[in-house]
Amino acid sequence: QVQLVESGGGLVQAGGSLRLSCAASGLTFTGYAKGWFRQAPGKEREFVAGASWGGGSTAYADFVKGRFTISSDNPKNTVYLHMNSLKPEDTAVYYCAVTRYSSSRAVRERSDYAYWGQGTQVTVSS
Repeated sequence: QVQLVESGGGLVQAGGSLRLSCAASGLTFTGYAKGWFRQAPGKEREFVAGASWGGGSTAYADFVKGRFTISSDNPKNTVYLHMNSLKPEDTAVYYCAVTRYSSSRAVRERSDYAYWGQGTQVTVSS
């Protein structure tokens, strides 16, 4: 069974930084796309950042461009989200996810992701 385990969330002041990690296990294939989503209270889960298996293709939501960076360490089956210049509106539960299929480019569509982590809380105070 595929499992995604997230870590790195927590409380940070506005302007600060966090690095989220997502360790995957149970994957029997390579080439899948990976991504990060977030969900704030009363809002739908929204795309934050994504990358292709090799990392050559990345995509970011407009509200995080220039502040967040997605990266990965494939031998460790780990995906990272480096978050800088955090804002209070970044407060949300952050989820990592992978697609069920191989993709040569980043994937933005939520419905294309088959496996999800449990979510990790990120709270940005002002």
